[in-house]
Amino acid sequence: MPPSVLVADDDEASLRFLHDALEALGARVTGCSDGPQALQAASSQPFDLLLLDCRMPNSGAREVLAALRADGAAASRDAVAIATTAELAPPLRAELLAEGFGEILVKPCVIDDLRRIMGLTPAYMRQLPVLDDAAALLASGDSATMAALRQLLQQELLALCNEFDRLRVDPEALRDRLHRLRSSCGFCGTAALSAHVVALQQSMTERPTMVERDMARFRLALIQTLQALDCHLPALA
Repeated sequence: MPPSVLVADDDEASLRFLHDALEALGARVTGCSDGPQALQAASSQPFDLLLLDCRMPNSGAREVLAALRADGAAASRDAVAIATTAELAPPLRAELLAEGFGEILVKPCVIDDLRRIMGLTPAYMRQLPVLDDAAALLASGDSATMAALRQLLQQELLALCNEFDRLRVDPEALRDRLHRLRSSCGFCGTAALSAHVVALQQSMTERPTMVERDMARFRLALIQTLQALDCHLPALA
């Protein structure tokens, strides 16, 4: 199922662009033009992603998200929230991230910005293949090289599983391992794991409140990738 997105913006042109661009990327989009409408929609309907303008009539992104997170019965209480704004001073960025926004989108934006934002949602992650043979063949050149690289990745992932508990309390060591793993994922076509690596890197850098959540998702993707490699590599031999 495609990601479900709520877009709230009181500027008609911005709302139209975001709505149409996200639909073009495959999302199911609901639009509204002020804070109370956004809060009502997010409270009653489950969305994967919320794009909330910082300056809307009656209440902006910060007020909407605070009310939503405080309501244990809200349908979209745990949705990924993105603050949108035309102006972003460094102090505001830090404040928004600290308040629980997963990212800040500066307007005007382009399709690639929205594609990156979509990548933060679990629904988008679930659509990614664990192993993408076409991407791996394109990166490696032939099936023999692809198999050899995936065998090396398998060993790397096994070592990472064994060291995971130590790495999770050693941020610098984990950052180094994620950096190296991201490169390996690109060569081996492990699309889902690659996306979770990027999400965890971003959380560790900019979204400290999301680190534990993204750490758990990364670990699950790690296990799923190992299971897929266990099944796939013998067939390549």
